[in-house]
Amino acid sequence: MSEVLDRTEPDGTRRRGRITSIEVLCALLVVAVLGQGWLRDVLDVPALRTGSTVFVAVCVQALPFLVLGVLISGAIAAFVPARVLRRVIPRNQAGAVGVAGLAGVALPGCECASVPVARRLIGQGVAPAAALTFLLAAPAVNPVVLVATAVAFPGQPEMVLARFLASFATAVVMGLLWAKWGKLDWIVQRALERLPDGGNRWRTFTETARADLVESAGFLVLGALIAAAMNVLVPAAWFEVLSNQIVLGVLVMAVLAVVLALCSEADAFVAASLTALPLLPRLVFLVVGPAIDVKLFALQAGTFGRSFAVRFAPGTFLVATACAVIVGVLVLGGAR
Repeated sequence: MSEVLDRTEPDGTRRRGRITSIEVLCALLVVAVLGQGWLRDVLDVPALRTGSTVFVAVCVQALPFLVLGVLISGAIAAFVPARVLRRVIPRNQAGAVGVAGLAGVALPGCECASVPVARRLIGQGVAPAAALTFLLAAPAVNPVVLVATAVAFPGQPEMVLARFLASFATAVVMGLLWAKWGKLDWIVQRALERLPDGGNRWRTFTETARADLVESAGFLVLGALIAAAMNVLVPAAWFEVLSNQIVLGVLVMAVLAVVLALCSEADAFVAASLTALPLLPRLVFLVVGPAIDVKLFALQAGTFGRSFAVRFAPGTFLVATACAVIVGVLVLGGAR
């Protein structure tokens, strides 16, 4: 029995075996299969059905783009030498932030994809301010998101322009704020690690992508669970109260964007369906969501560390809300 429980470490020492997540998962699957009839009766509740639908929707929306992000992350680590990135991106902090913001236009993806890419950029020597600017710009100003917004708001091109300007301003302002006041010790060491040049590049690609996917997917699931719970707890009738209260509408839609955690390619259709609200609160919803939501906070905390997330997330929320309101007043005016 002791031979079963004991395991040998690489240094020759022995330790007692312990139950891992694989054993726990297998046990849960067996219980679920054996008790599926009972579980179906217990879980057949409207609120749980709604929550499970939202959970699956968030994961299904985000997972393809998360995979895209980790593939790009692996490609950067394996095939793009750090010296190339340092040569392309300006050394001046303000210039690097501007270039990173514009680079977000060229990469279709959602906020989940941008987190592992930003981490890899930092690991390859790109200034953190530029990488974080890209993290905020890529999911909000790329052509896919802008086209989706145009389709969701037909005949209202000012909404597309307002979303682009407010989201781009949010990314640049946060990049500049990090360049001035950000500290490297807020970012965990693994986000700063660089992979050695040389060796088998395809192995580097696959190992980096696999590691980033395993780390990020767990936090995506956690964020999706929080979003599902909040979807069930927020009554739909509350929106009717906000139609004539613009300030309250802005605040509620900003918070709602955080807790609903919608993919940036799909949130425009949700905002367009809220016809009782003026355009300004709906613009705030579209700008804040891709910048910071519960799944993004979980991803950022897992990727860059809790010290980073608890500072970056509230700042991003305030800046995104302010940029959306300012741009909305200037571009949208009194439009509804």
